[in-house]
Formats: sequence, structure tokens, C-alpha cells
Amino acid sequence: MAALLRTQFDRWIARRHPVHAQPVTISRQRLYILPSGYGYFFGLTLFVLFLWSINYNNSMGFILTFLLAAIGLNAMWRCHENLNRLALHPGEAAPVFAGEQAHFVYRIVNPSAYARYGIGLQWQTGETSYVDVPAHESASVSLALLAPRRGPLLPGRLRVATPFPLGLFRAWTWQEFSRACLVYPKPAGELPLPITVEASSDGHTLANNAAGRDDYAGLRAYVLGDSPRHVAWKASARGSTLLVKQFAGQSVPKIWLDSQRLSALPLEARLSQLCLWVLKAEEEGYDYGLRLAGTEFAPGHGPEHRNQCLRALALFDHEKK
Repeated sequence: MAALLRTQFDRWIARRHPVHAQPVTISRQRLYILPSGYGYFFGLTLFVLFLWSINYNNSMGFILTFLLAAIGLNAMWRCHENLNRLALHPGEAAPVFAGEQAHFVYRIVNPSAYARYGIGLQWQTGETSYVDVPAHESASVSLALLAPRRGPLLPGRLRVATPFPLGLFRAWTWQEFSRACLVYPKPAGELPLPITVEASSDGHTLANNAAGRDDYAGLRAYVLGDSPRHVAWKASARGSTLLVKQFAGQSVPKIWLDSQRLSALPLEARLSQLCLWVLKAEEEGYDYGLRLAGTEFAPGHGPEHRNQCLRALALFDHEKK
């Protein structure tokens, strides 16, 4: 029975709070408020004070009771207004590897002339993160979520709540966004990089080593994507610019990371090994290409090429073999 009621409740929430791709402004129609545990105790105390005042016909008791009741009603109104008209922007999350924590960053915009205090964001499970939003400004909240497997990670329904100002009431609403975090396969495997010996155009053999070049040709400024193994640390220490060694005489060796080499492995183990190869090839300065079930990425290197290959591994269709 409890599971059935929970299912019906989730369906009701889904109908009233559909999934959004764009920022959402919280409206009165989508706000809910109930007394907290302290609020129920406060109400019981008022009831006892009211009965005591009637029994003893004590005017000071009536004044105290009605004064506390007015404070409670004002707290209820302020709690409700603390969320009203806030704008919530979808959470952005940088890609992570399977098994790591994804961090979704939500931005709360306050368009009103008064500050909002104690705004809490929470997923269906996990701790609540609170933030204060100054008048006419915005604030960001980061929520962590475990990424158990590769592919797009949707965080699910988000609960936005506040106990401000006295904690006697709790106002809340639900929001859900279609923004997902891209989860790469977990880099794992024991196989070395598939390095082979190629023949150059003039008939000489090229050994695929990390440097991939023979003759030292001088120094140049560091460019994003250069291998750390080529950095001239001693020369860089004498100045303020990071320098990289240049070589000439041979072309850069190209490595093909082919999923067919790993056909004996299960799908997820195959993708994890390819992920590890991509990271190693990038770190060691190789030009590497990726062949994955009919999809081919030409050899290259650098952050953009690395992310392109990792994205293909993360979104690889499970139905493909």
C-alpha cells in the first residue's frame, strides 16, 4: 500500500512539475507550505495558553496568546514569500568518469528588492545545501551525485525549500531539469597501448615512441595540448615562459585504438580499456585515432580530440557490438 501511494504521489508531482530545459521562475501556484515539528509544538502551546487564559479570565494571557499567534502567522507569510518569484537555472556539470562524484551547479536569481535567506536545495536523497541570495543578485549551489555508470546522468527531481524565518513552517517546491552530466567509462584495464612499428615514405622504419621525433630543433612556447614530457624544465626555470622542446626528422607516430582488438572482452570492459588507452596516449604525446563499431575518429591529440573520443565512448549504444 505504501509503495502504491508513493507511486501515485510521484505521478501527481510529475504532472504538476514537468521537466524543464530552461530556467524556471517559482510561482505561488507551485509552492507548498506546512508547519515543521517546531511549528506543531508552537501551535499546541498557543492552544494551551488560550485554554489557560479562558479558564482564569486572564487578559495578559490573551494578549500573550494573540501576540504569539500574530508572530506565527507573519512567519508563515514570510516563509512562503521567501521562495516566491525566485528564478532557478538548470544545473551545469562537468564530465566525470564512472564511479566519481558529479557536481551539478544550480544558480538562484533573486529579482526582488529584499534578500532571501536559508534557501535549501536537495535531491530526493542526500543532504540539503543552503544559501542566502542578496537582493537583485544571484547565488550558486553545488550538489554532488554519484555517477555509477557511463552515459548521460540525469539528477532527477530537485526539492527547493526554506524554513526561514523562525523554522516554524517549511515552504517548498519541486523542479526537474533535462540537463545531464556526461559520464565517461571508468578507465581500467591491463593491456598496454597498441604500439606498432611503421614504415616511413622513404622506406625507413619509424619506432612509435613517446617523442615520435629524432633531431632536436630548438625551443618554443608551450601550447595547450603539448605533452609534459617535452617541456624543457631547466630552460623554463630561467625565464617566465614555459618552453617546449621541438624535434625534427620524423613524422609523429599515429596509434589506432581499435575496439576490434578487444573483441574478446565484455562491452563495458572493452570501453574501459579504450578509455584508459585514450588517456595514456594523450598523456604520452601520441597522435591517436579511435575506431568504435563503425565510428572512426582520425588521429590527433589535444584536449578537444581527447574529449571527442571520450564522449563517443560514453555515449556508445549498448546494442552495438
